Amino acid sequence: MLKKVLPAFLLIMVVLLYVLFSIRYAIQTQDVNVILDKFLLTLEAQVQREKMDAMKMAISLSKNSALVDALERDDEDFGYKVLSNITREILENTNINIRVQILTSDYHIFARSWDDIYTGMPLEDFRSDLEYFKHNKTPRSSIETGRLLSIKTTVPVLKDEKVLGFVEIIGFFDTITDFFKNMGIDFYVLMDDDYLERAVFMQENEMLSGYVVANRNYNHNNIGLLKNINFTTLKRDRVLRVRDNYVFYETMRNGNGDAIGVFAFVLRQKYLNYFKEEQDEASFFINLTKSSLYEIVQNKEQENLSKEFIDMRALLQLREQIPKEQMEGYKKELYEKLDGYTKEELMELLLEQKIIKKVDGKIR
Repeated sequence: MLKKVLPAFLLIMVVLLYVLFSIRYAIQTQDVNVILDKFLLTLEAQVQREKMDAMKMAISLSKNSALVDALERDDEDFGYKVLSNITREILENTNINIRVQILTSDYHIFARSWDDIYTGMPLEDFRSDLEYFKHNKTPRSSIETGRLLSIKTTVPVLKDEKVLGFVEIIGFFDTITDFFKNMGIDFYVLMDDDYLERAVFMQENEMLSGYVVANRNYNHNNIGLLKNINFTTLKRDRVLRVRDNYVFYETMRNGNGDAIGVFAFVLRQKYLNYFKEEQDEASFFINLTKSSLYEIVQNKEQENLSKEFIDMRALLQLREQIPKEQMEGYKKELYEKLDGYTKEELMELLLEQKIIKKVDGKIR
């Protein structure tokens, strides 16, 4: 009797174990796919934030009368002086280091905020994205290849509907890399090595499996892991488990929608549960989008701050009319109010106050 029952019992046990392991695998697969979706939503939000911040600044700079005048008069020295003064003032007051360059209408370097070495150099051969402006006068912000892979935000400088040139803010992925790093996620921006010939400033960058590492502050500890994975398999499955790590994949595209590389995330297995979807919505915010939750609070507070911000603009505009005997009190009140503003708000105020004086090109 036992001999007859035992095979059937073993078969049932095998089937049950198979079903259990299949369910467990399916749940785990679903978990990691949910985590990948969260990572991609967060990445998209961070990239959009970088683009919007750069766009606001580039539009403001494109209206700067001193820069417009420098372009119109083809005065490269004055353009460099104005631009470097602006970015230095922003750095000193906000601790934000931005890289801005001005291009002529035929895509030659007119001035750059960080040096004056490459003035006059044509960029059209390096920058296929600039072809967009042959038929458009609207701003553009996108991830583009060139001598460096970067987030390029380009705004035409117009006068009487004529394009005098372009203001361009060049952003890298340092802030985004640090954002993910602070969450326990290692983030890698990998450019397809087909673009390496034109990317002359990336020739010495780390290479792996047909890609060039483009972000600068990545975690070097995972380079060996990434060099040994099959990117074809990763592209197909979008998630790979490698020893005690999960590697997540997303295609990186330029402004035309062309694939130009990969966004890769590496997450230690021990952190996996931290990012899993929970039943309650609050846990979702705690696990992944603490910064988004902070933004929601900030947006509500912003409604109350808008009037105060308008008052601050008026207060700044009064500085030329304050008598000397009242200047000390004015400065004290001004410093107290400025102390409560964010870096972005301070930058906006700086750019609005026409901080460049055409008389001597210096920021006051």
